[in-house]
This record gives sequence, structure tokens and C-alpha cells, in this order.
Amino acid sequence: MTLDPRIEPDTKDWTWVLERPCPECGFDPASVEVSALPELIHANTRGWYGALDVADARVRPRPEVWSRLEYACHVRDVHLLFAERLRLMLTEDDPRFANWDQDVTAVEQGYAEQDPATVTVELVEAAADAAAIYAGVTGEQWDRPGRRSNGSVFTVATLGVYHLHDVVHHLHDIGLAGATR
Repeated sequence: MTLDPRIEPDTKDWTWVLERPCPECGFDPASVEVSALPELIHANTRGWYGALDVADARVRPRPEVWSRLEYACHVRDVHLLFAERLRLMLTEDDPRFANWDQDVTAVEQGYAEQDPATVTVELVEAAADAAAIYAGVTGEQWDRPGRRSNGSVFTVATLGVYHLHDVVHHLHDIGLAGATR
């Protein structure tokens, strides 16, 4: 497997978005009430409706920037990944999450070759699954911990805010910001 040399791997630690607003997309973590995560995820998903119904959904705006289709595949997989991590946090004590390389996943799953209509349905379904899990979280469950392979510690609440920023940011990346902030 060869990574696309035009795409610079994202190796940044984005956990800072839990502490201050994102200057790129405008997401403000202080404005997120965790009990609203299910609706905020659904609102973001509505922002993706029609995003792949354009003739150039597969076209990258620049060689080093993912196409709308590639971003949608990534967002679908983000929802799947966060749902998996959330389930672990709710059923295990302080689980450690397996490392996930989004760039490797994009190549291995052939994001650029996937069917836009199928990806749209899968994104909506994955978001609904994740939102349903957040909807079931109550009381002290919001404080249950889990950690990434790099040692970053999350609670269910901070994982939810981090998750929301990720999908809000990517809607911004494709020029459709504003569904949730």
C-alpha cells in the first residue's frame, strides 16, 4: 500500500479543540452541552445531505486536498470509530483505543473510488448509531475514561465534544460550514 504523496498526513494533536475555539471552523467547545450531542450530530449530518450530489464530488479542489467524497468517507468512518470507542468506554474500565491512521484507511478502503450515494447512506447511518449511543449516556457515565494510544485521556463527555468538532470541521473543509458549531 502506498499513501498518496500529495496528501500530507495529519499528525497534529487536535485535543486542543477541547479547550478553545477552532480558528479554522469556528467550533467552540464551551458552547457544547453534552446532553445535546445526539441532536448536534444529527444537525451536522443534515449538512452532508446533497454534498455528494454534485458532478465533481470525486474531484479534489487541489491535488493535496481530499475531494468531497473522500471527506464524506472519512466522516462516515469517524462516526464508526467514535461509536466503537464510546461503546468501549461504557463497558470497560479505562480502555485504551487502538491507533487509527486515517490516511492509511483512505488508501486501503479506496475512498476516492467509493459510490457517493452509498457513502451518503452509510454516513447518515453511522452518525445515527453514534448519536443513539450518546443519547443513552446518563449521569456519571459522562465521566468514564478512555485513552488513545498516544496517552491522551478522554471522558465520554470530552470524547463527544472532540467527535463533534471533527465532523463539524470537515463540513467546513468542503465549504458547507454552519450546520453546527
